[in-house]
Order: sequence, then C-alpha cells, then structure tokens
Amino acid sequence: MEEAVKEHWRDEKVDGVVRDMSPAPGYQHGIINGNIYTIIRQGLKGSLCLVSIENLDFKYHPEVNDDYLCPDIMVICDRKHLKGGSYSGVPKFIAETLSPSTAKRDRREKKDIYERAGVEEYWIVLPQGKSLDIYYLEEGKYVLEQSHILQDDEEEENYNAQTSISLRAFPNITMTLAEVFEGVE
Repeated sequence: MEEAVKEHWRDEKVDGVVRDMSPAPGYQHGIINGNIYTIIRQGLKGSLCLVSIENLDFKYHPEVNDDYLCPDIMVICDRKHLKGGSYSGVPKFIAETLSPSTAKRDRREKKDIYERAGVEEYWIVLPQGKSLDIYYLEEGKYVLEQSHILQDDEEEENYNAQTSISLRAFPNITMTLAEVFEGVE
C-alpha cells in the first residue's frame, strides 16, 4: 500500500524552525477573514496599498535570517519589499483569527514578533465568543486600545453589534462588529 502524501495548508518559520500549520482552521476562521479582507480591500481601492489574505509570507527580519510568518490578513503599502510570495517591509496592519491550535502562539509569540517588527496595528480575533482585541504600537510597545465581545441581541443592555471600528492608518476603512462576525454562528 502506498503511503499517503501529507499535504499541509501553510507553514511558518520562527527561529529557524519550520512549523506546519495543519490542520486547517474551522470554517468560522475563513468567514471572519473574508469579511475583514473584503471591507479593507474595498477601502483601499485607488490606493497603492495592498491587502493579502492568508497567502503572503511576512519576512519580519530579513537582514538577520529567512524566518517568516503567514498572517491571516496583512496590509502593506511599500511594494518595493514584495518579492514572489513574501513581503519583507513593515506592514501597516495585521489581523490573526485564532484557532484552537494557534491561539497561544498568536497571542504571545506572533504578537511579540509583530511588535518588534514595528507593525502599527494588530488585531486578534476569536471566533468562539466573537471577540476582537485591537493593539496599537505606542513607543515600540503594543497597547490594548480596544477590546470587544459581540453582543448582537438588540434587547440586551450591552448591545454593540453596530459599534464601528476603523483602521488606525486608514480611518476611512470602517466596519461594525456585526460585519466582522457576519455569518459566524
């Protein structure tokens, strides 16, 4: 019997170690990323900036080594750092949608890497519980600027589905909490 070839969805390389990101995350992950990506893409029309979704490696210190991460969503504006399937500049914005297998890494290791790399804004989105944490880079350190848990029942006291969120570097790009989590049960 021939051994099945293991296909993996993506990998990342941190401190010289390649990590397989299999298994693929749940369907809510893709819905949320698609929601955020679509809104940002519309808002960037006519801009030199680009938004990528799960398909562009971020080489976060290319002058030192060839380590890379593959952010769920990334906005880049300096195209001279694009080469093939990777980007080696400093993104304006990164969002990671957590899955059970990556939650700890996204909250700690990746957050620290993005902070040291100078990424201005970092979102951590949690499908389970429908929460969103927004970090802004202030004097080289991330500060938790906003933290939301979607409450979409209009009869509840803390209803917040229409709370509007904008990207710091692109204040014209706005979305509501309901739009971020649209289609997620």
